[in-house]
Amino acid sequence: MRKIFISLMVLSLILAAACKNKIMKSTDSKIPVAEKQPTKLEKHGDVRIDNYFWMRLSDEQKLSEVKDEQTQNVVNYLEEENAYYDDLTNYTKDFQEKLFEEMKGRIKEDDSSVPYKDNGYFYITRFEKGMQYPIYSRKKGNLEAKEEVLFNVNDEAKGFDYFQLGGLNISTDNKLTVYATDTVSRRQYSLRIKNLETGEVYKDVIENTTGGSVWANDNKTIFYTKKNPETLRSEKIFRHVLGTPTSEDVEVYHEKDDTFGTYVTKSKSDKYIIIGSHSTVSTEAQYLDADNPTGEFTMIQARERDLEYSVSHFEDDFYLLTNKDNAINFKLMKTPISKTEKENWVDVISHRDDTLLEDFSIFKEYLVLEERTNGLNKVRIKRWDKKEDYYLPFNEETYSVGVYANPDFDTNIIRYSYNSMTTPASVIDFNMSDKSKDVKKEQEVLGGEFQKENYKSERVWVTARDGEKVAVSLVYHKDTELNAETPLLQYAYGSYGYTIPDGFSTTRLSLLDRGFVYALAHIRGSEYLGRNWYEDGKMLNKMNTFNDFIDCSKHLIEKNYTSANHLYAMGGSAGGLLMGAIVNMNPELYNGIIAAVPFVDVISTMLDDSIPLTTGEYDEWGNPNDKEYYNYIKSYSPYDQVKSKEYPNILVTTGYHDSQVQYWEPAKWVAKLRELKTDNKLLLLHTNMEAGHGGASGRFEALKETAKDYSFFLALEDKLETDLIKP
Repeated sequence: MRKIFISLMVLSLILAAACKNKIMKSTDSKIPVAEKQPTKLEKHGDVRIDNYFWMRLSDEQKLSEVKDEQTQNVVNYLEEENAYYDDLTNYTKDFQEKLFEEMKGRIKEDDSSVPYKDNGYFYITRFEKGMQYPIYSRKKGNLEAKEEVLFNVNDEAKGFDYFQLGGLNISTDNKLTVYATDTVSRRQYSLRIKNLETGEVYKDVIENTTGGSVWANDNKTIFYTKKNPETLRSEKIFRHVLGTPTSEDVEVYHEKDDTFGTYVTKSKSDKYIIIGSHSTVSTEAQYLDADNPTGEFTMIQARERDLEYSVSHFEDDFYLLTNKDNAINFKLMKTPISKTEKENWVDVISHRDDTLLEDFSIFKEYLVLEERTNGLNKVRIKRWDKKEDYYLPFNEETYSVGVYANPDFDTNIIRYSYNSMTTPASVIDFNMSDKSKDVKKEQEVLGGEFQKENYKSERVWVTARDGEKVAVSLVYHKDTELNAETPLLQYAYGSYGYTIPDGFSTTRLSLLDRGFVYALAHIRGSEYLGRNWYEDGKMLNKMNTFNDFIDCSKHLIEKNYTSANHLYAMGGSAGGLLMGAIVNMNPELYNGIIAAVPFVDVISTMLDDSIPLTTGEYDEWGNPNDKEYYNYIKSYSPYDQVKSKEYPNILVTTGYHDSQVQYWEPAKWVAKLRELKTDNKLLLLHTNMEAGHGGASGRFEALKETAKDYSFFLALEDKLETDLIKP
């Protein structure tokens, strides 16, 4: 009886809100009500009752052609939510299609990458008009040579609802390639080998890998990484020899510490094969001469907690990007190959308190450093002979720049990309010797409407509640009036030290041209202001991430960029956790949010070491088997902190085959929100039953998902019929 009462009450409230927000036409939508099956969860004397624990399925259940009762119940619930979403958003379907065509119309459909040269060949990625997937090709010697198509992914993808091809790795003699495919979207890749001279795909198939591989210099031996079939942790390195059964592949390394993952790579010099092990706070590497694939790997430096390093080779030394000696922002060191223990490491680029050293590239005559100071990327170029040391000049207030892989070693040219929130991406070849530059490609924005001068970008600094200064990068159309009626979308991530670049987006123009402001908040948990910015936004400091975002929202409202009636928020994965936290903490600040593949059942996931990624995340979130961390995580875990109160309009998206954040987390969260929330706002869940963490495959399908998201915000603003701001 209680279920019927709640269902009728919530139905009437939702219908009222939907009519108010003009996001639906029909009034006969059946609100999904998930069955409650109480499960008692107890830890450290604390008892939690999870009414929706039953939604969790194993991989075997999900992939089985014959569904058991539990699986069928879960699928039925997800499909009911999808039907409810479709019904309530049916009013926007024509607009979604219009938005999709608008976004698609800005893209050069027959686009191609700037060719890059590697071992005598120029490699190209291109698209053909109307096609979803890329074509990978190469030309020998020069760009006038005949094109050799390596893979037309459009052909490979036929018959699959989801398809991903990557990990292309060419043998040293240029005759063979290893490649990886995923047809489920769980990032469990199958490796295959193709003969590029005959087109034959060998019968060797290696399942359940990370997708990466390394050739030894004999052109017949490859090294690859296997995943644990249950936890998906990258845990073993194997050696495979062409022509031998994969069952005879030799295990060369097993990472037994379940808080670490492992990988295998090759030095840019092609001299060494390197096995790396990594956790959040520690790394370890060992090397092998690539001419001797059956030899024994040699340890560079055994792992130590809070010691991180990555390795490159140049002449007689290994170069190490490391935090040794409490170098919180990292520094560059080197050590002789004959003496690699840390006692032999010497500084090349010393640590700086105000500059994060993010990466480096080694060339025959130059060292290129990628740095970040006061939030901005910088590219520093030094000659090995110390005759020159300078930075590339960039003039915009906020921007994004990144140095390409640059596989050529003996060259004076580096290739880098540049873009900003108002400047489309460019690919530039820079001559480090004479300082000239050649713009190889500028991103074309088709449709005839885009002019860079019509958009404004700025960076504002917000004083957080503890006194720290948090940067927010803003972009909007120059004719958009900034006031309490202005819609503003605030975005952030804030975890794992990942810094979202201040980059250009052709799809975002569809919001800006309808009067939206876009705000990217560089909150703690990223490395925007250095490594300490990350350390201050994880573990027992995680609340800083959520507080920063909320404080940025309050600042934007106070400074009259927008108001709570027109402020929106969006984040995905760990950014979805952010969304879940902020709507529990300050729901009154937002008119609507989108939480994409959100990590919201934090305490239960981190207590279950059978779930992919859990053990490797202990140094990011904390291990709740420790009571202190249990209590802290529970204090912000969105699923555990849902209360009986009003929430903003919410759209939640997920993928049934997601291996990073399992679908049941957002599904449970929505079910609990439906049970407890007291408002008359929209609550929608959409599950892509064919996709995983990254969403749909194919460039046009991804655009359709973006059109769905944007239509949610624009419908709440009643802007489905609004004319675009014209130049």
